[in-house]
Amino acid sequence: RRRRQMCIRGRAWGAREPQMVKAIAGTTLLLGAMIGLVAAVVGSVFARPALQGLGTPADVLDDAVAYAHVMMWTLPSLLVYVLFTQLLRGVSDTLSPLVALLVSTCIGLALTPALIRGWFGLPQMGIQSAAFAGLAGNLSAMAWLAWRLIRKGHPLAPDRAFFAAMRLDLEILGKVLRIGLPTGLQMVVLSLSELVILALVNQHGSQATAAYGAVTQIVNYVQFPALSIAITASILGAQAIGAGRIERIGPILRTGLLINIWLTGGLIVLGYLLSHWLLGLFLTDPSTRAMAEHLLHIMLWSLLVFGFQAVIGGIMRASGTVMVPVAIAIVCVVGVQLPMAYLLDARFGLQGVWMAFPLAYLGMLMLQTAYYTIIWQHQKIERLV
Repeated sequence: RRRRQMCIRGRAWGAREPQMVKAIAGTTLLLGAMIGLVAAVVGSVFARPALQGLGTPADVLDDAVAYAHVMMWTLPSLLVYVLFTQLLRGVSDTLSPLVALLVSTCIGLALTPALIRGWFGLPQMGIQSAAFAGLAGNLSAMAWLAWRLIRKGHPLAPDRAFFAAMRLDLEILGKVLRIGLPTGLQMVVLSLSELVILALVNQHGSQATAAYGAVTQIVNYVQFPALSIAITASILGAQAIGAGRIERIGPILRTGLLINIWLTGGLIVLGYLLSHWLLGLFLTDPSTRAMAEHLLHIMLWSLLVFGFQAVIGGIMRASGTVMVPVAIAIVCVVGVQLPMAYLLDARFGLQGVWMAFPLAYLGMLMLQTAYYTIIWQHQKIERLV
């Protein structure tokens, strides 16, 4: 959903249509809040059965359910926050989302240990501390964004006109869903595949589950810049299309790939050099930390490949070409990653699960590149709004 509204909004901004941007923003945020609320209700009701179905070890099940309940109810505000920062990036305001991210991160980092330890008279929240701290960080960041945008008279400032635009415009909604439904299907498939991988990991015991969680945290921090580069390339591509400057697509793609090499590649190098210390922030047991470090080293390098394919796919999505990138991602996850995870797990044990990630990313890169060079480059590219 973030990418679909980003592309449509980028084309409108590139064509200098601020009222259309406001209408797209209103429809997108309202839809995001509604989806978040539904997900919160459904997720909180089925949290325990879902975790039991994933084979969550009994000794951590209650804590996992408690954490999941809080996380589910943070979804509405989290989705609105993420969507709104993407809206700002789509109109070339990258500073406000960056500062908002710093506000959210700093508050989350400060509140998490405070709630765990009960500092400053705060209640001890245990495993739920991180979820509550994250919620506080998101709400604080949104409040800061509202203050900043209103003070600057920004086109997306949450004023009376902005709230008046928060309605489900059927024409805009149709265009959003046209691009977004395939991407939504992709996210569902990817989420389900992650659950399958987690269920496979859980079979190796609670130590493996803890290692999986720690490795996932590190991977997310490296993967997020790669995704941000892809999103930025897609925004710039959409704006170029909206402005009728199709010749800028090639330079945007090359720049995105180059930035991915330096930024994502640099983080990968740091990840290898500091892996022992980084994992120590999440794990205290030496054997679990050693296990996690080995698993991290197996697949961390492949995030550079992931970044390459994300940039190429983002450029194609900017023109409304969504089905093929989505199909490629689904085929590589369902047809490569999951089968290879089971086969390699049977052959090499837990480390085999992580070997499947690079194979899937390499498949995505090869197929995305082939479609881009053979077919997409030769198509007629037009704006949608």
